[in-house]
Amino acid sequence: MTVPSTGRRRPISGLAIATLATSGLAFAAATGGMALPARAQEGGEAAAAHPPLAPTRDVQVEYSVQPEGAPSPKSVQAWFTANGGMMRLDSPEGAGSTILDRAARQVTIVLNRQKVYTRLDAQYGIRNPFLLDLSMQFTRKGAAQVAGVPCTEWGVASGRGSATACVTDDGVILREDGVDGDGMKGRLEATKVVYGPIASTIFQPPADYQQVTRRRVAPSPGIGGGQAVTGGMVRSGG
Repeated sequence: MTVPSTGRRRPISGLAIATLATSGLAFAAATGGMALPARAQEGGEAAAAHPPLAPTRDVQVEYSVQPEGAPSPKSVQAWFTANGGMMRLDSPEGAGSTILDRAARQVTIVLNRQKVYTRLDAQYGIRNPFLLDLSMQFTRKGAAQVAGVPCTEWGVASGRGSATACVTDDGVILREDGVDGDGMKGRLEATKVVYGPIASTIFQPPADYQQVTRRRVAPSPGIGGGQAVTGGMVRSGG
């Protein structure tokens, strides 16, 4: 296996991660680099000008995700800890998982068929996992309900385009339709929402999986392109 590292610093946002989860290309996203925006510590009228930027309590969400051009939606499982500190996304058919740890600035990629995982450091931090940050402009549109859970519809504008997101009062994005902060177009919608404590083991690879380490690849114009500098991947302790 080869995990290309282009040396670029791209943020990962909601549709981007969900799209990668459905397509099995999470390695490409994780090695592209991430950016950490300012996180709001606002109250009162200022806070009301935008939705919460991360879930305020532990939650598991099942999403139906359909990037533009995809023939049909795919089901993606997501787990979020309070304040967005940890996040896990499972790809369809159980192919693998992407685990993001904001505090450690680390991404763990798990591949189930190969029973391996790799941990990648995000030098510049990890963007709020599902789309929203303070670099965007928000317009409150009204109330709605998705998967039986109330949420507020927000118009979201960024330099890449616009979208509509339905966000709960405790910061869970239940629906997103349009162009996200990375310019990716598509739609995701929650089909099931379960609140409650999440075991720490959810954010760890299985104990019997083997860790592998990546080797650097020189940058090239294409995503995933480049010439190997030190080779492909090696299994730790192998």
